[in-house]
Amino acid sequence: MIRDATPADVPVIHEMVRELAEYEKALHEARASEEQLREALFGERPAAYAHVAETEEGEVVGFALWFLNFSTWRGVHGIYLEDLYVRPSRRGGGYGKALLTSLARICVERGYERLEWSVLDWNEPSINFYRGLGAEPQDEWTVYRLTDGALAELGTAE
Repeated sequence: MIRDATPADVPVIHEMVRELAEYEKALHEARASEEQLREALFGERPAAYAHVAETEEGEVVGFALWFLNFSTWRGVHGIYLEDLYVRPSRRGGGYGKALLTSLARICVERGYERLEWSVLDWNEPSINFYRGLGAEPQDEWTVYRLTDGALAELGTAE
């Protein structure tokens, strides 16, 4: 049901990334190409990893895309889950839980002490799903982001 993604999975992962962006009302921000995903996942220096969920018939119906982070407080790596997505027609079939279980298993096996991700405040179905697994919101933290012009300006400052 869950397996490591392969280069052949990149087109369907890309398609689902766009579906997720549309669900999150941000399709206009989803600019990554298949080639960029392929390079990030399978290039000379992979920056991210992915697992896919597939049916018994071999249809890919979901994915988890993640990368390593590091906790200076704990002194070990963790996993940051960038995207978790299961196609709407397949939700409720255990695919999302199986994807998260596979990442939790990696954490346990490798001695990583955190599995973290972000969820939009309005996404109640996902929030309820995550809470049901025992995940706790980190309400005391606020995510900040630099992109586009602000990133370029700071990155070229003297």
